[in-house]
Amino acid sequence: MRRFLFRRFAQAAVQLFVVGSIVFFLVRLIPGDPARAALGDSATEEQVAQTRQAMHLDEPFMKQFLGFWGRLFQGDLGTSLISGREVMQDLPSRIGNSLELVLIALAVSLVLGIVLGRLAATRADRPADHALVAGSIFGISLPVFVVGTLLLLVFAFLLPILPPRRFTSPLEDPLTHLQTLVLPVITLTAASCAVITRMTRAAMLETLTADYVRTARSKGLVERRVINRHALRTAMLPVVSATTVELTTLIGSTVLVETIFGWPGMSSLLMAAVGQRDYPVIQAVVLAVATIVILVNLVGDLVVRALDPRAEDN
Repeated sequence: MRRFLFRRFAQAAVQLFVVGSIVFFLVRLIPGDPARAALGDSATEEQVAQTRQAMHLDEPFMKQFLGFWGRLFQGDLGTSLISGREVMQDLPSRIGNSLELVLIALAVSLVLGIVLGRLAATRADRPADHALVAGSIFGISLPVFVVGTLLLLVFAFLLPILPPRRFTSPLEDPLTHLQTLVLPVITLTAASCAVITRMTRAAMLETLTADYVRTARSKGLVERRVINRHALRTAMLPVVSATTVELTTLIGSTVLVETIFGWPGMSSLLMAAVGQRDYPVIQAVVLAVATIVILVNLVGDLVVRALDPRAEDN
């Protein structure tokens, strides 16, 4: 187990270094002068020179690269060119807002997906199964921006049950914050729940015909115990792998969801930084997202290994 953990953490460190290096080079390949873009055309040459010096753009390229990683290891993500604030002052709260959406949506998707997938598998080729399969296909087929826009139109404008596009901090008003969570979470949950439902159904159908399940039935065990203890646990292995992929998909989907519902998360911060060419913020957000995705894959591998110690390390 120690070798497994060491190898996984080493791989995660290498992946993070590669992603950070790619971001560093790509940002500097963008045409134009970052300092001039940040200050605007009305800036004087002296102001541009001072900004270039603050961004370390006047240094040799390799020194910029080494300095970038040196400052990063010290927890210095730089200063926003637009707001003048340190990136670390705004990034943690934005990460927290995005993770709140993603983790709640994942939890709801997992619970509903496993329950519905189990129901469909135990009633294979029956009306309930056909209805769930059709519903999951429908959920997968609808793009996130379509679901979000329709929900916003219906429940925030036509039937004003929930507050439209108004983020409220949970510290200020917990009830209103929960209300603002509903529509974004449903939007993110729709496709993920459908995927997990289909994956659980397929894995359950395979395990229900396995020899050890038939043996358990022949011993006279109650059908519910056979399904929950023997079939469902084995079926969780591919579901966990699918959940890892879905979690990364949910993180990517927040770009549209945060834009539609005015949610102040990582994605909306990144989009604003790209539009304003705020390079320190772009680098910081991309690195934060990459770190989260790498950690998600690491945790997914650990959960799979805990469920099945025979799982391969690669």
